[in-house]
Amino acid sequence: MEPKTSTFGPLRNRTFLELWIASQMSNLGGLVQMVGAGWLMTSLSDSSGMVALVQASNTLPIMVFSLIAGALADSYDRRRILLSAQIFMLLVSAALAVSAYFDILGPWGLLGFTFAIGSGMALYNPSWQASMGDIVSRQNLSAAVGLNAMGFNLMRSVGPALGGILVAIAGAASAFAFNAVSYLPTTLALWRWKPPAKSESLPREPLGQALGAGLRYMSMSPHLLKVLVRSAMFGFAASSAMALMPLVARDVLQGTALTYGLLLGFFGLGAIGGVLMNSRVRSKYANERIVAAAFVAFAAGIVILALGRHIAVSAVGLMIAGAAWVLALSLFNVTVQLSTPRWVVGRALSVYQMATFGGMALGAWIWGVVAEYQSVTTALLLASIVLVAGAFIGRWIGLGEYGSLDLDPLNTFAEPQLRIDLRARSGPIVIMIDYVIAEEDVDEFLALIHRRRRVRIRDGARHWSLLRDLENPDLWSERFHVATWNDYLRHNSRRTKSDLESFEALLALHRGPGRPRVHRLIERQSVPRHEDFPLKPVQPDMPQH
Repeated sequence: MEPKTSTFGPLRNRTFLELWIASQMSNLGGLVQMVGAGWLMTSLSDSSGMVALVQASNTLPIMVFSLIAGALADSYDRRRILLSAQIFMLLVSAALAVSAYFDILGPWGLLGFTFAIGSGMALYNPSWQASMGDIVSRQNLSAAVGLNAMGFNLMRSVGPALGGILVAIAGAASAFAFNAVSYLPTTLALWRWKPPAKSESLPREPLGQALGAGLRYMSMSPHLLKVLVRSAMFGFAASSAMALMPLVARDVLQGTALTYGLLLGFFGLGAIGGVLMNSRVRSKYANERIVAAAFVAFAAGIVILALGRHIAVSAVGLMIAGAAWVLALSLFNVTVQLSTPRWVVGRALSVYQMATFGGMALGAWIWGVVAEYQSVTTALLLASIVLVAGAFIGRWIGLGEYGSLDLDPLNTFAEPQLRIDLRARSGPIVIMIDYVIAEEDVDEFLALIHRRRRVRIRDGARHWSLLRDLENPDLWSERFHVATWNDYLRHNSRRTKSDLESFEALLALHRGPGRPRVHRLIERQSVPRHEDFPLKPVQPDMPQH
């Protein structure tokens, strides 16, 4: 559970308000484009699988490119990335509109364009979501994520219907042109936004190294791994509703593009209700209870959608599903953001998106195949079974709470004065830390050093090991490698205030004089013929050890 905050509190932040309003125009255009693409595919192909692939082609790039986009978001100016992504999507949408107007699009060409727009979103999303923590306070982050979801679903309540009207009156090309124009307000708002410049004392990580650091952080964070599993499962099953909705409108309800737009609008109305109850629900119930309820509620919603034969019945099911959708996904998103320090939040969000949208892309394809060889009703009912199973899995991999974590940088590390004239890229560096531990404290020490190991590896250490002196068994040495001296400094800069507790507990067990002795060594696996590192002159205040 988290403290109750105002749902609309972030709107008092002028920067957030301007970007939020502009984003809704872009969201509106994207939803209009989705209706146009989905309905155009029903006229280009009779295959249910091809119709479902429109949804998959939008989400697949997020799975493929998000990790790179997350590394860029953590390493480069996020505002420039956001602007570049917006301009790219504007140009692709304009090209799609021209191609549709001149009737030169085939099924695979349409999928290619939607894949390209999805690629732009894959670049945009990690930087946009990571920027929330830079724009609003930690206390308002949950509300900001909820407002973003609310804004999207406000547009979903009108955008699909507007898209259906546009497609019915002027054809799919008009929907694509509308989407191209909708990128302009966000581009202008981003151009006006001037975030404070960040001062970096260390050089930027190479892209490959940054990708590895992000994956390593996630793999050493059990709490985040649980989010990935649950979000992937939810995305896989819940994608059935969005992927098969054009077929529900055309085949089950015997409707038109306007019917499809109305169905999407009902889903959006339910999602708005989910946002409005979000703050109250989170203040009363534990995270896992909310997630399990969202799984079950979405299952109930698509059962109603599968069995209904009138749009009023389908509307009820979709509003239930919409509320469950936003409750689950906003909780997953906030959990990742508040469980991750700022230096890696873009990569953490990108991995989360890979899991969620990868599940959606796979699900959209599988449910489309099931619908083609069985029926739309069968596909939706099978998806509901998977959702119920996802709720029960929480008994073993339930989501924990995140409110007590303080992930601000600790900033207590001071770069040591070295006698060797070391270059920043010199290495590899070996670190050894000596602890003197009494026999009666060994079990407690091992439990604490196990936690410390995970933190070390999470923050960039390699080849971690624990040594015990055979002749002096009270002496324990923690040892690990980093590639360069810069990497050692970066490793220590990543230490957070929440890591301090376990380190202080280790210090309390240390029985030696003073603090544990730290050895910083440069490793040589072959013997140089001559001294390759000159010594610095001894400074008066330099320690002599």
